[in-house]
Amino acid sequence: MRVLVWGAGAIGGTMGAYLARAGHDVTFVDTAAEHVAAIRERGLQITGPIDAFTVAGVPAFTPETLTGTWDTIMLATKAHHTDAATRALAPHLTERGCVISVQNGLNELTISAIVGADRTVGAFVNFGADYIEPGVIHYGGHGAVVVGEIDGRVTPRAIAILDAWKDFDERAVVTDNIWGFLWGKEAYGAMLFATALTNDSIADALAMPKYHGMYIALAREILAVAAARRVAPESFDGFDPNAYAPTAPPRAALASLDALVAHNRRSAKSHSGIWRDLAVRKRPTEVDAQLGIVVELGREAGVATPLTARVVELIHDIERGERPLATENLDVLAEMANAETAA
Repeated sequence: MRVLVWGAGAIGGTMGAYLARAGHDVTFVDTAAEHVAAIRERGLQITGPIDAFTVAGVPAFTPETLTGTWDTIMLATKAHHTDAATRALAPHLTERGCVISVQNGLNELTISAIVGADRTVGAFVNFGADYIEPGVIHYGGHGAVVVGEIDGRVTPRAIAILDAWKDFDERAVVTDNIWGFLWGKEAYGAMLFATALTNDSIADALAMPKYHGMYIALAREILAVAAARRVAPESFDGFDPNAYAPTAPPRAALASLDALVAHNRRSAKSHSGIWRDLAVRKRPTEVDAQLGIVVELGREAGVATPLTARVVELIHDIERGERPLATENLDVLAEMANAETAA
């Protein structure tokens, strides 16, 4: 596959490096000039317990220095950069080409509005990776890798993408329900944003019994919006959307939380990228693009999402330096969830 990877950070850098090592024709684009320079000078290094290797000689550019067009572009920027990145990459996309969103969130909605639905392919990735420094990505844990057309068809191009991606993870699959995976990740992602309000690891934060009710309530809010949009969420990596249904057996959601804890304990990536943005990189998170859009879509569908909206507010408080990272932030959410349950 000849592919342009737009965003050579945790997700794009990891997948692109594997594809390049397997012999695919990969070109990287990134807005961080120092990262691009490192890739050009020393290659892109993958570290961590899963693999350790460097791909050298892979072309890398900043957006303003890139020329040429591609049939396949993997968009791997942060969700809140999707609009700007899609507009920047559009001149490099062939008329019959496609943009594959290898991001967190519902970014296919934004991409398709810019380049067209017929040139947009959905993807769901849940592996653990972090950008460490220019030219270095840490690949810490396996996770689901799924590709699918946004209209639910299983097409030759989706199968061709899958065939290439198996060089990254042989367990990758193609689906006729990519929105189901994306909305499932939205529910799990809301929990991850909650854990990022603390300095605890993902697994430790999810394992605290005191907050189980809050995590379950968060997931239920997201899944209620998905249901209103007639999406059937899919299971992955310990997350079972059916377990959070109001009619599910009482222990079902707790069993899913236990499975999520177990999945995260197997990964060398202990904290979410959200936490890294807040605690390490000191930059805005994807909260508006990932959870804010759910609040909006819920409002349009007549589904209330007060707990999700409160998570957005708390993340913004931390971004502005008005609130510390602390377990007490989960108490705020737990108290709200308990009050709603009592009402």
